[in-house]
This record gives sequence, C-alpha cells and structure tokens, in this order.
Amino acid sequence: MEKTQREEKWNEEKQVEVDIWKYIFGFIETIVVRCAIELGIAEAIESHGNPITLSELSSTLGCAPSPLYRIMRFLMHQGIFKGKLNSQGSPGYAQTPLSHRLMKHGEHSMAALILLESSPMLLTPWLSLSACVLDNDTSSFEVAHGEDIWSYSTTNPAHGQLINEAMACDAKVLVLPMIHGCPEVFDGLSSLVDVGGGNGTTLKVLIKAFPWLQGINFDQPHVVSVATVINGVENVGGDMFESVPKADAALLKAVLENKGKVIIVDAVIEEAEIDKLTDVRLALDMAMMTHTSKGKERTLKEWGFVLGEAGFSRYTLKTIHAVQSVIEAFHNLYI
Repeated sequence: MEKTQREEKWNEEKQVEVDIWKYIFGFIETIVVRCAIELGIAEAIESHGNPITLSELSSTLGCAPSPLYRIMRFLMHQGIFKGKLNSQGSPGYAQTPLSHRLMKHGEHSMAALILLESSPMLLTPWLSLSACVLDNDTSSFEVAHGEDIWSYSTTNPAHGQLINEAMACDAKVLVLPMIHGCPEVFDGLSSLVDVGGGNGTTLKVLIKAFPWLQGINFDQPHVVSVATVINGVENVGGDMFESVPKADAALLKAVLENKGKVIIVDAVIEEAEIDKLTDVRLALDMAMMTHTSKGKERTLKEWGFVLGEAGFSRYTLKTIHAVQSVIEAFHNLYI
C-alpha cells in the first residue's frame, strides 16, 4: 500500500514537471503561428500546388532555409502543417485544414483574428490582468494604454482596421451556422440593422442568404467611414448608447441592448459540459476581462437573468440556446 502511494506521488510529480513547462512557454505557439501568417507560409504552399520542399519554400519566401526549417518543424509538431513527398519523392510540406485558416484571404480565414490578439497592443494588457482584478471598473487595456480599447482604436486607425478585419473573421464563423440552422428568425423581416457591424461582413453574408433584406451597418463614424461598399447595405455612423437606426430587427453580435425585436448571436458557457469549446469560451472570458471593463461571457443561466431584467421572454433564451447548438455543431464539423 505504502509503495503504491509512493509510486502515485512520484508519477504525479513527474507529470507536474511536464505540465509546468506549458505555463513557462505557453505563449510560444501563438507567436510562431503569427510568424507563419506574417511570412505567408500557407499561401506559399497553396500557390505551389503540391508539397513544397524546404528549398522551394525558402526561395519563395526569400528567407534562409535554416531558421525556416526550425519554424516548420515546430508547426508540423503542432499539426498545423504536415509532411508529404512530392512527385519526385522528395520530402515536402503540405497544407492541413488548420493551416488553411492561416491564409489571410481564405474562405475560413482566422488570420486577422490571430494577428489582432497577438499584436503588441493586445498582448501588453495581459501583463496588467491582476490590476484589473483589483480594480473591477478598469480594464487591463486601460491600465496599459491609458484609455479604453474603443477610444484607442479611434485615434489609431491601423489598429482599428485590424479590429474590423478580425471581427469579419468572427462574423463568418458565427453567422453561417445561424443562417443554416435558424433561418426562421429572419422570417417577416424587410430591414435589419447590425449594431456594431464593423466593415459590414455580417450583413454581406446575411443579404446573400436573404436577398430581400435591406441592411443598415451601424457603427462608430470612424469605422463606417472606411467600411466596404455593399449592395443593399447602408453604412450609418453613430453611438448605440444614444440611438440606433430604425429597422424591423436589430442584430447584436456579442452585444446586448434592449431594442424591440433583437437577434442575439453570442457564445454561451455550458457549466455542465467541460470540453474544448468550453475551454475556448473561458479563454474568451479572460480576454473580455482584459480588454474591456464590462464585457464577459455568460452561461445560459446568466443569460436568463440578463434577459429577464431587460424584459425579454423565455423564448429569446430558447432562441439563443438553439443558435448556440448550431454553432457548436459547426465547430465540431469544421474546427
């Protein structure tokens, strides 16, 4: 018995020795993936049309083979790229479903979101997370940069543009499953205002699916001033806390406001299901706490309380749950 306990303790300590390194170097995966996006590795392999050798890849990217080999070795170990022989039998690199997400202009690209979250402006606030916990009314972003993330984006157009591009990635992931799984929420609508619509990607996807809709892309003036021109969509600048353009329905993605008929698209933390998706949402909750002072991810129970306080019916909560089920199914299939 005593020997068994000693062995269990020894095995536990050995596992701790492995696990602790995840926290020492946990940031490295994101940074190396960012490097791959900046170099355009996925695009280079895709345009090559077949497995590409190290020599061919380094020549295409204009970099030395030695450091590139080390980057590719790391990325292959993470399962982002894979090894495959080319037509001459030489070892090369090939794409995977995951690496396709790193292409800046791919259909399912998440490159802009990775570049945003790994940018110096969003990485620095993480070092002030404890200050955010001690002062609940101040975000880590404000501690690091002296102003909130939206004010900073107004005076730093390049960062604001990166936010818009990242939100466009997010829109594709969330809105497509809603279109296929809950099309009935758009029945009887002729107009739709997307509150905080960024560059209009969400409305572009929706109007393609429901061409009878007239869209209003509503966001801060500096955001809509550079928004994409889309047929059937009017770009309107303003402040949602003062007024929102009138439409048959308001679409609030990751935002909640009490407006007539509202279509809410948001992630929900299922307390009873601890899985990979829940891990993502818990990470998102930490990101919201770090970058905004009031933002948070909510459980279905918390949504019920919020909606009840705002005067929404239980049907709204059921709709959220239904949309979330579709989103989970989408993630399970494609991520």
